[in-house]
Amino acid sequence: MLFFAFAFAVIADPVSSVAYAIEAALHALRGDLGLLLPTMALVVALVLVVTANYWQLVRRFPKGGGAAAAAGRAFGPRWTFLPIGALVVDFVLTIGISIAAASSAVIALVPSLAPWRVPLALLLLLVVAGLTWFGHGGRLLFAAMTVLFVVAAVAVLVIGFTQPHSTGAAAAHADPGRSAALAVVLAFPVAMALATGVEAPSTAIAQLGQLDDTHRRRFGRGTLALLVVIVGGLTLALTALAVDLRIGRPGADSTQIADIARAATGGGWLYSTFQLTSSLLLLAAASSSFQAGPGLLKALAGTPSAPGVLPPGLGRTNRHHTPYWSVLVYLAAAAVIIVAAAGREQELVLFYAVSVFVSFLVGLLAMTRFARREHKPVLATVNAVAAAAVAFTLLVNLLRGWPVLSLAATVAIGAGLYIRWVRAGRPAGVEDVEAASEGA
Repeated sequence: MLFFAFAFAVIADPVSSVAYAIEAALHALRGDLGLLLPTMALVVALVLVVTANYWQLVRRFPKGGGAAAAAGRAFGPRWTFLPIGALVVDFVLTIGISIAAASSAVIALVPSLAPWRVPLALLLLLVVAGLTWFGHGGRLLFAAMTVLFVVAAVAVLVIGFTQPHSTGAAAAHADPGRSAALAVVLAFPVAMALATGVEAPSTAIAQLGQLDDTHRRRFGRGTLALLVVIVGGLTLALTALAVDLRIGRPGADSTQIADIARAATGGGWLYSTFQLTSSLLLLAAASSSFQAGPGLLKALAGTPSAPGVLPPGLGRTNRHHTPYWSVLVYLAAAAVIIVAAAGREQELVLFYAVSVFVSFLVGLLAMTRFARREHKPVLATVNAVAAAAVAFTLLVNLLRGWPVLSLAATVAIGAGLYIRWVRAGRPAGVEDVEAASEGA
């Protein structure tokens, strides 16, 4: 029961990414369904590579810590702040894109709500923030939401492949404006939003204080394996169904997975169930970041006896142990990006796939250095190749223009935290701030 609650709650974020990652790839391919499956297969392959790195991180840091712990111990504590800055930005974007995608799922089910997209998103944001106010008691609920979505998705897939109600009118092939290989290479980085949340098990194991290191490793690695199977399986299966039913780019008030479910089921109770479970899962993903993000700020703020690098007010908690000022910071930041994106998740996908990849890259470089120090050339080579793949993905997304703002925010936050750390006298233990935030 503990593993169920832990694993399915932790993977809510990456599983929820299925709701918009496939559509993001199709937009980047300019609607070419013929290239969609190869593109998403490449995405899943890179998710597997990134997961393999966090598999190593769990082994090395069984008490939690993730990329921040690896960077601090591989390159020195000052490098800890780059992945921390990436996580701060990633949590804000996770909240924003998850809330926007949940709103889109509701609107696809109830189209009359389309004119109220932004107010609906802001209302859902307030509800999720309000629930966060009452502490961390929702793990089992998040796990249940993840399971319900997976069950509903599997039902849609079974019916879609065996007895589909209808097919779409999208052409199997379109003109991507470039060679097929180049189109895939340029499109897959956009869909790498699917990889967000892969880092969660390596830090969330810090919550398992009742277990020893061996069992925390098993929980962490078991969760990573489950993540790859469920996220990879659902992504490839839904992509194949979209191609089979010829479900192209959706209309303004729908989403691609909503169109897939509608074509497979013909609407009715299963379609409604699928839409509701997907929206609830997306809200669970937002809620998870609403807990993790403020928890990270709280850990950085320190305690009255051991001040940290942020103002102490960000660490103040209510009787439910919720750092309420930190929650308000994330609430305000998420509200700004939701309004800026007009409540549309596809406007945020490119930004989303940048910040977390900075953390992935730093973690892979750290693990490469560890392998070289320990004279493991094969492992060092594998990690270096993976780092190159992640760097390429990051570069392609940055070359699209506006996503550079995510990188700028990541670097600015990391640099600001480093400066405050130096002014605070370089307090020890900053490498473990991620583990501290989860274990609080």
